Amino acid sequence: MKVNVGLNDKIIRIIISVLLAVGGYAFNIWALYVVAAMLMVTVFTGMCGVYALFGLTTCPRKKTN
Repeated sequence: MKVNVGLNDKIIRIIISVLLAVGGYAFNIWALYVVAAMLMVTVFTGMCGVYALFGLTTCPRKKTN
């Protein structure tokens, strides 16, 4: 699998994941925990299945000489 989640995307996903987990705790909605966990998995693996499905990436391009 190819890494397709860049640093800025990872930071945004972490923030959203924390907010969803807090919302899940505050409102006792387990589905928010599931979405938060899925976002954290993409942060740790660097691979987003939806991005791969559509051929997207947020990683910076490698410079060629």
